[in-house]
Amino acid sequence: MNILQINASARREGANSTRVANSIVARLQLANPAAKLTLRDFSSNPHPILDEATLGALFTPAEKLTPDQAARVALDNALIAEVQAADVLVLGVPMYNFGVPAQLKNWIDAIARNGVTFRYTEKGPEGLLTGKKVYVGLARGGRYRGTEGDSQVPYLKTVLGFLGMTDVHFIYAEGLNMGPEAAEQGFAQAAADLAAAFA
Repeated sequence: MNILQINASARREGANSTRVANSIVARLQLANPAAKLTLRDFSSNPHPILDEATLGALFTPAEKLTPDQAARVALDNALIAEVQAADVLVLGVPMYNFGVPAQLKNWIDAIARNGVTFRYTEKGPEGLLTGKKVYVGLARGGRYRGTEGDSQVPYLKTVLGFLGMTDVHFIYAEGLNMGPEAAEQGFAQAAADLAAAFA
């Protein structure tokens, strides 16, 4: 089993979403001791944004790329190769201003490539990253599960499904900024969600 862990928090230390993601990975490794783990921590090694120069590079034939363009495309290619090689993805996702962090959006923009990770057919789009299981560790200061305030889960279901990843489990740690008791309850709920995902 190849596990790909994506830590999307802006914090290098003490990130609650990383704590949840780590607990998911630990559970996977317990069940699969020989599993190989690849870790992408975007707090320590952020991925560049999708800008005009990058779009130009992505739409330039490989043989015509400048050295700078080739280097930029190679950064995205590396992320795509990691996802393609993974059997299981674990995403650590904090809630920033009711959305996903820019770090995670940059990763999504990098791996979503027409003709490589999805394609358009006569019947519509087809995701090419199939046969993978995804666990999303969510960390929120408040409680938004099942409410209109939760834009993360619908978005992630849509974009991951678009790429072919439809076996997605969400692990919620919520209320983490609502006092010590609420935070304890939030991590307890995450543990319960994780147990249910592995039941």
